[in-house]
Amino acid sequence: MATYGAEIPFVDHCGIVALEPRDGRTYLRVVLGPEHQNNLGIAHGGLIATLLDVAMGTAARSNVGQPVMTLSMQSSFLAPGRGVLDAEGRLLRAGRSIAYCEATITGPEGEIVATGSAVMKIVRRSA
Repeated sequence: MATYGAEIPFVDHCGIVALEPRDGRTYLRVVLGPEHQNNLGIAHGGLIATLLDVAMGTAARSNVGQPVMTLSMQSSFLAPGRGVLDAEGRLLRAGRSIAYCEATITGPEGEIVATGSAVMKIVRRSA
């Protein structure tokens, strides 16, 4: 399934689905199952990091109209992830070759589970 116009097999593997974009922001959701858990029974940090990365990457790509690659990413894990997780990706600024993004993941009660920021390389398609 395409995620905001891009085929990303790993996103499909993780069960991440794209929701309707609004106001230049992208929205993703994952319904947690046993395969998403760590040994404590909460969302694995790798899934959280993936959700942040995809939220920021889709926000950048959707706004600049070009593919992007993550150059650097910072994440903060603030609460355990349980149930259904929603992510919102935002493009803060884009230049000719670099985009700066942020993302927030919330849990079922609206609690902030994680935040992230990233620098994305804009990949120009050759003519």
